[in-house]
Amino acid sequence: MERLSENRRAAIWSVVLLFVGLFVWEISISAQTVNTGELTEYELLTGAGTAKAGVPPPSEVVVKAWQELSNPFYDAGPNDKGIGIQIGYSIYRVLTGYFLAAIIAIPLGFLIGMSSVAYKALNPFIQVLRPISPLAWMPLALFIIQDSEASAIFVIFICSIWPMLLNTAFGVAGVREDWVNVARTHELGAFKTAFTVVLPAAAPTIVTGMRISIGIAWLVIVAAEMLVGGTGIGYYVWNEWNNLDLTSVIFSILMIGIVGMFLDAAFGLLQRRVAYVE
Repeated sequence: MERLSENRRAAIWSVVLLFVGLFVWEISISAQTVNTGELTEYELLTGAGTAKAGVPPPSEVVVKAWQELSNPFYDAGPNDKGIGIQIGYSIYRVLTGYFLAAIIAIPLGFLIGMSSVAYKALNPFIQVLRPISPLAWMPLALFIIQDSEASAIFVIFICSIWPMLLNTAFGVAGVREDWVNVARTHELGAFKTAFTVVLPAAAPTIVTGMRISIGIAWLVIVAAEMLVGGTGIGYYVWNEWNNLDLTSVIFSILMIGIVGMFLDAAFGLLQRRVAYVE
């Protein structure tokens, strides 16, 4: 019998771990339900133990997922939209803020990476602004912009810009000096050198920064939408929690993870495409 490849063995183990985890989850919830049925009269009156019984088993989450994904784009009013519409709003905000950040971060990163003067001049501002939590900007953004969606996009812009900026600067500064000297020998101008020599050499590091940024942006948009409300997957989670529908909360958490995985996989593919071997 032919030996299974490493990828196939890893896939089999992943499936096994998934089913074991779901089985343990289902059994533990069933056991808690049985224990809840044996509560005393005092516990039933005071509500003690109901938190344990309120956690749904995976079977209920699967049923909920089937219901939601069978019609993901329905629109029954402001507070009742399909999961597809909610995710669409979130992705739109993430990509808008993300690409606005890329328009600024990548050229500025080139400038910092190629000029020590620019690095020394801008580094103090970067070191002060970079550690600030993106959500700390939300009250100020709401006050100045006075629009919840634009404020959420601004928060995505702020959290996305730093990994791209720093990785671009690092990648550009790390380009081998002899490659740049060859370009100078051929009398290439600064812009042509940047696009034909520096950019291809720094591309893997730049895309790494972009990959980190998209992951952070997807994390932040969920929290931002919980604060501003209205639409989006973050609002969906918070709204279902307010409705005490834990099945929908768990389902939406899984959808957040799946969408984040696909976003990361897309940039992982781009990262492999721009990789090079010296």
